[in-house]
Amino acid sequence: MSLRCPIPHRRRSWRTSDALLALPLGLIGAIALVDALTPNGVPLGPLLIVAPAITASFAGAFLTGVIGAISVVALLAVNLTHPDARLSGMYFDSQIIALVVVAVIVTLFRYLRERHGRELAQVRTVSEVTQRALLRPLPRRIGPLWVASVYLAAEEQALIGGDLYAAVRTKGATRLIIGDVMGKGLTAVGDAALLLGAFREAGHRQSSLPGLVAYLDHSVRWNLAEPTDQEAAGECFITAAVIDILDALPQMRMVTCGHPPPLLLRDGQVIPLRATSPAPPLGLGELTDPDYHVDTFTLLPGDLLLLHTDGVVEARDGSGVFYPLVERVAAWEQGNPPELVHHLSEDLLAHVGGRLADDAAMIAVQRTPPADRESEPQPQEDLARAAQAGAGRAAG
Repeated sequence: MSLRCPIPHRRRSWRTSDALLALPLGLIGAIALVDALTPNGVPLGPLLIVAPAITASFAGAFLTGVIGAISVVALLAVNLTHPDARLSGMYFDSQIIALVVVAVIVTLFRYLRERHGRELAQVRTVSEVTQRALLRPLPRRIGPLWVASVYLAAEEQALIGGDLYAAVRTKGATRLIIGDVMGKGLTAVGDAALLLGAFREAGHRQSSLPGLVAYLDHSVRWNLAEPTDQEAAGECFITAAVIDILDALPQMRMVTCGHPPPLLLRDGQVIPLRATSPAPPLGLGELTDPDYHVDTFTLLPGDLLLLHTDGVVEARDGSGVFYPLVERVAAWEQGNPPELVHHLSEDLLAHVGGRLADDAAMIAVQRTPPADRESEPQPQEDLARAAQAGAGRAAG
């Protein structure tokens, strides 16, 4: 049984547009008054056309139409004030027609703009739902790990792109993937969804990292090389890093497929974890028959591991300088994963002036000491909202 709490009726809050309505109404009154008090001279009634145009800049179609109607009434009143010397005959008729036509056109354009805004908001809502379906928010706690992630899409009015990440639990370990699809747009989103589905389906079953990566490479080649798209088949690939972090041992194991190396933050030092024998990107395994080598690194309690896509390190500022990720991480004061990705996302957006040329994704992972495993980091939803707010501030 569901319980519904009654929502008390509240009066509509005061809006800025309500105060701004005084401007067109004041103009109408002032023009009509000055025109009425001027016995001879140039008629000012035609200036009433300005009122609906100003209203359309801040109010909706309804209020714009109302102000337009008031302007027409005011023009009629002005003509009645001076029926002989003022707007009369064909001249008056042309002024009335012009005012009505302009008011209708302005109101119509305002209505179309409102409808476009509603459609854009609906598309953005669908995009957000799609993102949550494809890029499911990572849990704040996975086994003995604290996890935080952030995704910054390069496409304007979009929340998703070709970068991807996911996490699954296996017996005695946490398995992570982060990747970057070649290209942009809907094709990149579809390729990312394909790889994420394959990882979530096989991540639990494949016991070894080389076996899992080989399966992912086969899935990418099988699904992207469509018979009807042979020209693009050889151009599709996905860089990725697949990592196992063991529960019982302070170890992490990694297979890298053409992806940037993760960064290990330990005691104020930043250590790039470079693969000794990196494999080619997923989708190109058939060309080289790779041997997926597993690199093993130490991950101690308190260490922070930062996974990222190349959209982070290849982001440029106005003068063409790349984002110095290693230096920025090294200068960051020690904290938890949500604080790290939040700091880096805001710093990255400030570096590029609020607009990225490529999608960017980051995952921060920390093995927590047993005594600290009851603590909770910042909620993932708050982190995403903070990153979007930072994007808005930088773009503004």
